[in-house]
Amino acid sequence: MDADQLSGLPAPMNLGLLLLRVVVGVVMFAHGYNHIFRGGKIAGTGRWFESLGMRPGWLHAWLASLVELGSGVLLVVGLLTPVAAAGVVGVMLVAWIINHLRNGFFIFRPGEGFEYVMTLFVCGLAIGALGPGRWSLDHALDIEFSGWWGFATTAIGGIGGAALLLLAFWRPPRKEPGAT
Repeated sequence: MDADQLSGLPAPMNLGLLLLRVVVGVVMFAHGYNHIFRGGKIAGTGRWFESLGMRPGWLHAWLASLVELGSGVLLVVGLLTPVAAAGVVGVMLVAWIINHLRNGFFIFRPGEGFEYVMTLFVCGLAIGALGPGRWSLDHALDIEFSGWWGFATTAIGGIGGAALLLLAFWRPPRKEPGAT
């Protein structure tokens, strides 16, 4: 879908794209803000990341938090949308693999399941494919790209970035013999 096709979308479709972008953007921004300024702050987030095998924990706490903040803001205003969506996809995929996958599907299970991060991951891919819609800075600046190019940018950037990060830095904690 290119800019000319978006211009012809009915207002309810552009509203739907705006709502999807803004809600995912606000959620991501809130996560980044929470990691830096709430609870255990960035030091606590770093210790938690370290306990999950992301080394050094402080570095990954900052990386994840800044990607969440940046992606959140970019999604809300609809700027560089496939890149912002790639940030969502990458952060959620890493969280899915290192923390939530082993806990099953439902978030209310002990340790938190993966339904929540899976939903944000898929929303990120969808936003990359659908693009920002007409009510966005991308559209106003005529820099948007969506469709297969947007999806590819989001998928390759997000999934590829997550894979490289995990290969380079994730060292899962070893289970003690006889531990369940």
